[in-house]
Amino acid sequence: MRIAITVAALAVFSTPVFSQNDDAINVTATRFSEDARRLPASTTVIAAEDIQKSAARTIPELLQEQTGITMKDFFGNNASSTTVDLRGYGVTGGQNTLILLDGRRITDIDLTSVQWSAIPLAGVERIEILRGIGAVLYGDGASAGVINIVTRSPLKEGAALEIFGRTATYNTQEGQLYGSYAKDNFGINASVYNFSSDGYRANNRNEQQNNTANLRWVFADTTIDVRAASDSQELRLPGARRIQPSIGLDEYAANPRGAQTPLDYSSRDGKRAGLALGQRFGEAELSLNFDWRTKDQRAYFDQGGFPIYRADALEVNSFTPRLRLPFATGAFSHRLTLGMDMYAWRYDSKRSDRPENTSQPINRIRASQDTEAFYFQDLIDLTAATRLSVGARAERVRYAANDTVDPTAPGFFFNGSAPEARQTQRQDAWDLGLRHALSSAWAGFVRAGKSFRFVNVDELYENNAFFVPEFQFLRPQHALTHEGGVEWRGPAQSLRATLFQSDVTDEIHLDPFSTGVGNTNLPPSRRQGIELDGNWRVNGQLSLRAGYAYTDAKFLEGVLPGSPFAIGTNMSVAGKRVPLVPTHKANAAFAWDVAAKTQLSGTLTYLSDQFMDNDEPNTLGVKIPSYTTVDLKLRHSFDWGKLALAVNNLFGEHYYTYAVRSAFTADRYAVYPLAGRTVGLTAEFKLD
Repeated sequence: MRIAITVAALAVFSTPVFSQNDDAINVTATRFSEDARRLPASTTVIAAEDIQKSAARTIPELLQEQTGITMKDFFGNNASSTTVDLRGYGVTGGQNTLILLDGRRITDIDLTSVQWSAIPLAGVERIEILRGIGAVLYGDGASAGVINIVTRSPLKEGAALEIFGRTATYNTQEGQLYGSYAKDNFGINASVYNFSSDGYRANNRNEQQNNTANLRWVFADTTIDVRAASDSQELRLPGARRIQPSIGLDEYAANPRGAQTPLDYSSRDGKRAGLALGQRFGEAELSLNFDWRTKDQRAYFDQGGFPIYRADALEVNSFTPRLRLPFATGAFSHRLTLGMDMYAWRYDSKRSDRPENTSQPINRIRASQDTEAFYFQDLIDLTAATRLSVGARAERVRYAANDTVDPTAPGFFFNGSAPEARQTQRQDAWDLGLRHALSSAWAGFVRAGKSFRFVNVDELYENNAFFVPEFQFLRPQHALTHEGGVEWRGPAQSLRATLFQSDVTDEIHLDPFSTGVGNTNLPPSRRQGIELDGNWRVNGQLSLRAGYAYTDAKFLEGVLPGSPFAIGTNMSVAGKRVPLVPTHKANAAFAWDVAAKTQLSGTLTYLSDQFMDNDEPNTLGVKIPSYTTVDLKLRHSFDWGKLALAVNNLFGEHYYTYAVRSAFTADRYAVYPLAGRTVGLTAEFKLD
């Protein structure tokens, strides 16, 4: 950490060589639109132009090009099983980094990842990244920060039709039809998207289909938004490549593209709809949001002839009203946000041995989670150069769950059922931040805050020490975060350095070594580090971007009890590194206008080695190796649209971003290989 602080000091006080536009950059992840450059936080906005330049094929790939963000990708096939991690939470990054779509929560109350492939890059206007903040405004699951994906507005004047198509390695075909019309106070847009690919791995065919429609009316001080969408996915699951040196097993070296589970598959169907009403009363603004979303998931796991089939349904209804009240007290101006969040989640899981038997499942687990929260946040301009942020949140969650077992169901084998359970939990969050412009070029900020996370339904249902199912209500997780940063902005350069520290208590995670415990509250841990990023527009044709993150994620104390069935007992984790967190991550990117209508762009991403999932004691002796990937994109504009050629993983790096240690065999582990070099050709046609 001392080395990282020294690096930060040298970077901040040396001659800055990075830049960005001086215009205000508004973000909406703050519940109401705010200038990101006046927030006491480390924020990044990936604009539409940045998305066009990138060779990234999915949103997680685009996010990993940013400072301090990593992804865990199982198969690399259109982000079908991918999670995003901010600031070193590791395998639980997906439960601690809140993902929003147009300001609406799409991180669910189960352990499935966000359906990234339901949000194609071609339909994204910008992405807002708010590091370390969000717990006051959004509550549960925002400990590491908030990522808000903003789709294209339907209010672009006139009529337009766009056709996007891509063909790539591994029989990949992707296409989107997008249309929009806007006149006066009304706008509408709609899209149809299809994707299919065999994938790098055997038994990894992926087929995706999405539909969206957005309408917007603006009448003087009133805005009405109506949104609807559906998505469908059929995915084959290849499983892992197993390695165990003591018996000479190495499926990764022998056949990295092979499938351990050639019969496994999953499918997923989702629907969502929303209505948003906005009303201005002079300087005040009122927003009322009503949203509904469903997700139906089915998965088959053969397990060597002992199959499990799950049919899980999840539904959520939400009402999230909020009010912004600008006012003044003496010389201080305020922008006060008051809000309430109400969510009603319903979960229904049917578990059987085969798809045809789900009408009579062996176990049926039903759970409900009802959340009510109240919050406020006040942005106070103490002077023209100094802004203070103060906020707090109180949240209550009520659980109700039951499990029924049918001994007459096909495939029944001494299954038990969990007793009915109910519980109410409460948590609070707060945030205090200060930003001050030291000059027209320099600015600094400091902030502190408390965040929390509740247990989700997949973490709730487990077996006890006697292998009998039960609902285990874990203590809420909470984190105390302190951070500070300095920014410099010049006419053609900019640089930012941020230091952060998060102390996490009662972290909710799997304890793989304690048979019958399942998910548990882990011992206290700390994430601390430094984030450096900057931009430099060298001239009118060339721009550069770079970033570096040092993340020190360790357990502060404690032991994992283990069991006679696992690889050990009473294993100390004090001072051990949190798995799946690379200590070092570096990014570099360039965009070069080779000619008036031709641009070449590229990105380099480096991650250092990291401990595998389930290796909290750090005793396996093998890590996920470090890796470096390079992506290039060449695009040319025509009067009718664009053509682009992208090469991902240019040098064919052999790598994987996720691996897991066996809980029962000392030297066995499993890896999930990702593709080598891939090539894709994209065509875009536009009719205005």
